[in-house]
Amino acid sequence: MNTYQFDARTFAFLLKGMTEKFERDLRESNFAELMNKHFAASAIPKGLHCLSLRLTDEYSSNAHARKQLPSPELLPILSDNSYHHFVLSTDNILAASVVVNSAISAASSPEKLVFHVITDKKTYAGMHSWFALNPVSPTVLEVKGLHQFDWLTRENVPVLEAVESHYGIRNYYHGNHLAGANLSNITPRVFASKLQSRSPKYISLLNHIRIYLPELFPNLDKIVFLDDDVVVQRDLSPLWDIDLEGKVNGAVETCKGEDEWVMSKRFRNYFNFSHPLIAKNLDPDECAWAYGMNIFDLRAWRNTNIRDTYHTWVKENLKSNLTMWKLGTLPPALIAFKGHVHPIDPSWHLLGLGYQSETSVKDVSKAAVIHYNGQSKPWLEIGFEHLRPFWTKHVNYSNDFVRNCHILDS
Repeated sequence: MNTYQFDARTFAFLLKGMTEKFERDLRESNFAELMNKHFAASAIPKGLHCLSLRLTDEYSSNAHARKQLPSPELLPILSDNSYHHFVLSTDNILAASVVVNSAISAASSPEKLVFHVITDKKTYAGMHSWFALNPVSPTVLEVKGLHQFDWLTRENVPVLEAVESHYGIRNYYHGNHLAGANLSNITPRVFASKLQSRSPKYISLLNHIRIYLPELFPNLDKIVFLDDDVVVQRDLSPLWDIDLEGKVNGAVETCKGEDEWVMSKRFRNYFNFSHPLIAKNLDPDECAWAYGMNIFDLRAWRNTNIRDTYHTWVKENLKSNLTMWKLGTLPPALIAFKGHVHPIDPSWHLLGLGYQSETSVKDVSKAAVIHYNGQSKPWLEIGFEHLRPFWTKHVNYSNDFVRNCHILDS
């Protein structure tokens, strides 16, 4: 009898050990999968790299690829407030083409649209080539490199130089993502969100550029800013008729909605409330809002201190060694735009298509703008197959550059 009890006790102990090892191995496997996905999301696909290189070569060798955008007689339209102006900031040529193509195809009056595409210096030639060789008439479009904005000097943009050169920042984004991480006290979902926040794009000037829109477009009164991972499915002209009631930023709030994962974001999700400055100045229950499709009243914005507030808080976070929030452009914007946001109807902007695999196709079909925010971009292999067609239908697969770079319709 004693032997039986000993064996049973030993068996239970061994079984517990085996179960714990299995759970630990499974957990480590989940984290390894998330790491692999993070690297896949951060890498530039070979086809997109090819597209950029070939279009850059075309800019050098083909006068048509270098033609002025827009043509000289259309230049006054770039600052004409009777048109609907969109701003898009990106270094992804294919993604830019999808945003522009989808907005034009959904527009009731495409001749009223003006696109201002901002890109970096290395992508400028390729981006210009694409739109010069694939005109979007009757819509008016310009491509501008960051180097072509006289206003963007080190004096006017002090924070961004600090962000890009700060050793802690570079180590945070480019260092060992697992070093010092206590994986036993973290869920895969939280780990995934931490990895996503470490995307190197968050220290890019292209990503911060939206905070300088009033200065970059001094003659414009109202613009719609679109991220490069959106698709427009409905005419957006009614956005210009929305009364923002003196506010600066028309945005969809992200703290209420049927999808509890995507639409449950409050300030506590973005900030470290154990930090005294955060605890003193912010409310953890305050509703967050989304970047990606925003209507900005630039006239109202110019009468605020939004930019200075943004700079101040980014500097404070750098001084605190990133203990207030883990960078990204949304947290400082949530602070800077406090009191300046006008909520718009959620049907204008559906979020989460880059991380919520269970997004309803029915909901996607009804939304004005769908947003593939998250790692699973539709141009990546890790994109969700059932959500990809909403994006790929706006890619011109018959284009010689797209075909020769083997960017295939999946």
